[in-house]
Amino acid sequence: MTKERTFSIIKPDATRRNLTGKINAKFEEKGLRVVAQKRLHMTQEMAERFYAVHKERPFYKDLVKFMTSGPVVVQVLEGNDAVALNRKVMGATNPANAEPGTIRKEFAESIEANSVHGSDSPENAKNEIAFFFSETEIVG
Repeated sequence: MTKERTFSIIKPDATRRNLTGKINAKFEEKGLRVVAQKRLHMTQEMAERFYAVHKERPFYKDLVKFMTSGPVVVQVLEGNDAVALNRKVMGATNPANAEPGTIRKEFAESIEANSVHGSDSPENAKNEIAFFFSETEIVG
């Protein structure tokens, strides 16, 4: 197993319902450690840049609107095979298909309002972390 870092967002639907602590407890129970974290309200420009990879997809505008609808918690998680482990803890994007005990199965309101985002590869994790954090903000 390789110790690595991944990026996580606790989305507006979850921060609105005050679920940050419960969600982070699930990460920590499975062996992920929060090594950087901040709460912020994404601007339109930030969300458009962050989700630019989806710009041509039909859901892009709704995604940007949703992600700017309230505060989010952006964070860096660290652990053995953190990218894959984070994705397992989050569960399937569609909460109806998520395994019992996963974050999305327990907390998601819909496919869009599914409480969390996580990097899908080590390369994307590095890019997403760098989008929100400087190296001095990450404390292992």
